Amino acid sequence: MFPALLVVASYLIGSIPFSWLVVRLIAGADIRNHGSRNVGATNVARTFGKMPGIIALILDIAKGYAAVALAKWLVARPEWPLPIATDASPWHSQAFWIALAALIAVLAHMFPVWLRFHGGKGVATATGAFLAMAPMTIAGGVIVFLIVLISTRFVSLASMLSAASLPIFLHYLVHATFWAVVLSIFIAIAIIAKHHSNIARLVQGTERRMGERREPS
Repeated sequence: MFPALLVVASYLIGSIPFSWLVVRLIAGADIRNHGSRNVGATNVARTFGKMPGIIALILDIAKGYAAVALAKWLVARPEWPLPIATDASPWHSQAFWIALAALIAVLAHMFPVWLRFHGGKGVATATGAFLAMAPMTIAGGVIVFLIVLISTRFVSLASMLSAASLPIFLHYLVHATFWAVVLSIFIAIAIIAKHHSNIARLVQGTERRMGERREPS
């Protein structure tokens, strides 16, 4: 029962569409009809102001953190039905279930049932999840993000390279278990894949840099 509860709870927590809710509450609008149409904090900030964007960002980070914190609590309980061992089996690894909760929360943010599976790109939710799993990885990821952002002024590129760096930091900086690293790679792949439209614009040279205004139509 507990593993099923972990999976369902991680999805429900991760699928809360905070960016959509914030815009709906402050402006009565649907974020999917504005700006890049992405259900994420960056689009909220660009189209409805910095403060709503910050609120959406904090809430998206918080739900990623909450999903992992819940997973940590569940696998540590004596009622957890699967024996914990140090072998290669994922089912008996605490780290596997904790990292699985992180992956599910990020995917839930990307594909929330409440918005017909049209969600955001998962960067903030992944940040919260990794912050709960291994805070040092986020420190490394933030450094990568800032270096890329300052040098290129592309938020999307900084986000993708930062996401790609997290499994590396998790392995070499934190020395996480095999399954935690493997699932973190899937998180990074999902985030990069969700940026497919940004990748296309980067290749075409039409991606907006930070601070650039959208060309008038």
